[in-house]
Amino acid sequence: MTRYPRDLTGHGQTPPDPNWPDGAKIAVQIVLNYEEGGENNVLHGDAASEAFLSEITGAAPWPGQRHWNMETIYEYGARAGFWRLHRMLGHLPITVYGVATALARAPEQLRAMQEAGWEIASHGLKWIEHKDMQPEEERAQIREAIRLHEEVTGAKPRGWYTGRCSMNTIDLAAAEGDFAYIADSYSDELPYWMKAGGKDQLIVPYTMDCNDMRFAIQAGFTEGGQFERYLVDSFDTLYAEGQDGAPKMMSIGLHCRLAGRPGRAAALKRALDHMAAHEGVWFATRLEIAEHWAATHPPSQRPRPSDMDRATFVDAFGGIFEHSPWIAERAFERELGPTHDTALGIHSALARVFRTASEDERLGVLRAHPDLAGKLAAAKRLTAESTAEQASAGLDALTDAERARFTELNSAYTVKFGFPFIIAVRDHDKAGILAAFERRLENDRADEFAEACAQVERIAELRLVEKLGA
Repeated sequence: MTRYPRDLTGHGQTPPDPNWPDGAKIAVQIVLNYEEGGENNVLHGDAASEAFLSEITGAAPWPGQRHWNMETIYEYGARAGFWRLHRMLGHLPITVYGVATALARAPEQLRAMQEAGWEIASHGLKWIEHKDMQPEEERAQIREAIRLHEEVTGAKPRGWYTGRCSMNTIDLAAAEGDFAYIADSYSDELPYWMKAGGKDQLIVPYTMDCNDMRFAIQAGFTEGGQFERYLVDSFDTLYAEGQDGAPKMMSIGLHCRLAGRPGRAAALKRALDHMAAHEGVWFATRLEIAEHWAATHPPSQRPRPSDMDRATFVDAFGGIFEHSPWIAERAFERELGPTHDTALGIHSALARVFRTASEDERLGVLRAHPDLAGKLAAAKRLTAESTAEQASAGLDALTDAERARFTELNSAYTVKFGFPFIIAVRDHDKAGILAAFERRLENDRADEFAEACAQVERIAELRLVEKLGA
């Protein structure tokens, strides 16, 4: 079997209402990355100088050498940029992504963060790349980051964000830390739960678009007004969606050495003033958002189809296509993943098997369906699903004349097509079913075979929605 780990469905077409406090239409979350003093540097035991997120376009690492210009750009963030942003943002609930070694080299900045009441989440041990790091080495660095963070700040971090992460980061962080949230994701505008590190881990996604890092990359902002307009447009769109009943979260990512520059700070202030002028805006730390989400939308304990073993999967879904467990058996062997852990996801997996089966196999599925209001129904020998479906349209309470008409139509249909009349009765009332019966009797066999197959798929969909929820 194949299991595809990515979840391309998420909250789906109708995300849950986050029920932000006081009926807020949007949650605005500001992150201040504190990395200065934790970046790549031979002084820190690294192999080369830093080359990422600075004013130097196209910077490259200098192996075995210090890079004076790069170092002083980072130092600007600690010496000047931080304090400008602290003065501007000190009244707001801010989350700091603090690199542990950087915080250890910043006692005055750390004290200012704490006095402002800011949340200080962990940004890892060092501001370095982790993609090629062996899992045990990364695990050791996560443990040391947590230990040093507690030593320096006086408390363990409740949130985690590596940033330059590996494919192992979320599992390792979830296993090693008692984190209220992990932020190494850009996949949504609302928090979500995932299985990581052997448990349900809340993910509070971060951002790379509403992020001043775009001043330091080629496909980015070149002046403050672009940043301001982008933040305002993002806010206005999300705020309007919140007013229409779909509140979201807006993340803003800042760096001391980037947004702390005067021209950019001015643009940031104008954008934040615009947001603050609206009613129903919840400025919150990421920890506040995580705790609210966990209380409002705890993780579901429903078994996930993509995690089921074969026997459990077939037992759960073998009857979705009437008396045809082979469809579930074949679907189990195909590519399944978190995106199939919904009614429509499982329906897609089962329907694809049905559609690619031979004509004789599909005919067997059609013939497995009972007649409407037929002998099996009268003898109470229908499956539980068919019994409930026929009852939903009143087919269990027919008059003698209606029963005689159904018997006549069933006989004529079966003689003409070689399989019983099939219709998703939950989509119709009794009169509509009779009208469809009479109309479809006029079809040729090819068209009616296709229509019957489509109805079988619709019945399967309705059964899955009833079983798993919409």
